Amino acid sequence: MVLRVAALVLSGFALLAPVATAQPLPTERGDARFSFHRADDGYLRLDGRSGQVSLCHRGASEWQCQLVPDERLALEAEIARLQGENAAFRKELVSRGHQPADGAGLDSPNPSPTSPKANGQRLQIPDEAELDRVMNFMEKVWRRMVEMIVGVQRDLQRRL
Repeated sequence: MVLRVAALVLSGFALLAPVATAQPLPTERGDARFSFHRADDGYLRLDGRSGQVSLCHRGASEWQCQLVPDERLALEAEIARLQGENAAFRKELVSRGHQPADGAGLDSPNPSPTSPKANGQRLQIPDEAELDRVMNFMEKVWRRMVEMIVGVQRDLQRRL
């Protein structure tokens, strides 16, 4: 009876061994906290949770990692400062009676006085006759340019 139980336990372990070895390592599953990349002075260590980067190098008796300055934070701070400064300049322009230009470009809610929308005009699509005139002009320009290129090629061949 004891032999049967021992045989069952051993066969159970034998069946579970391939399953245990088939499981991916933590780095294969993607939940490793740190990843290391070779650099000139040692290794770059990327913290997968916080996004911080450290430069690690071997010291006299141990490895030392120093945090690499995060330029993103400095850039975001500069953007915020410039946005605040821009808002202050816009307020100053309004207080002096000027309409500040909208930085939105073509989708500006206040069209410029020279735009067709401001004058109540609609954009006109060219008719067939205008398109024909443009196409004729472009054909003449193209022919003249090809003739000039052919002339230059002839001159170069004569000289050689």
